[in-house]
Amino acid sequence: MATPVHWKLVIDAHDPHAQADFWAAALHYEVEDNSALIEQLLDQGVVSPEILTENHGRRAWRDAAAIRHPDDPYDPHSGTGLGRRVLFNRVPLAEKKTTKNRVHIDLHPPRGERDAEVARLRGLGAQVYRHVKEASGEWVVMTDPEGNELCVH
Repeated sequence: MATPVHWKLVIDAHDPHAQADFWAAALHYEVEDNSALIEQLLDQGVVSPEILTENHGRRAWRDAAAIRHPDDPYDPHSGTGLGRRVLFNRVPLAEKKTTKNRVHIDLHPPRGERDAEVARLRGLGAQVYRHVKEASGEWVVMTDPEGNELCVH
């Protein structure tokens, strides 16, 4: 039997750190802390300060941020998750989202708590796009702070 392929979901973002903060809060994940690796690479002269930023009081990659599931393993040296992860890569502001996402995340709060979850996500910066009620079920389509769709079932 073949070994399963390790993967991560990558999302283009205008502000990867803000998106990481939103999605970490939405999914109850943790924002990855790569500062130990960054400090080591700076000390070795491998990276320059121009490709870095400060986020939450620590050095971070300017153009990328990631979140990881809190129960999954991670590399303490680099801060990189080794399990379920979402990576946010910076794209130019001119690169606007123009159509519906081809891939989106569905959130499944406990039964009967959809409205509370929608309210919580709105408090984090998401917006309700529309309510869907079909024979197959009912859910709320929302958008994250950069307009990417997500569904709450």
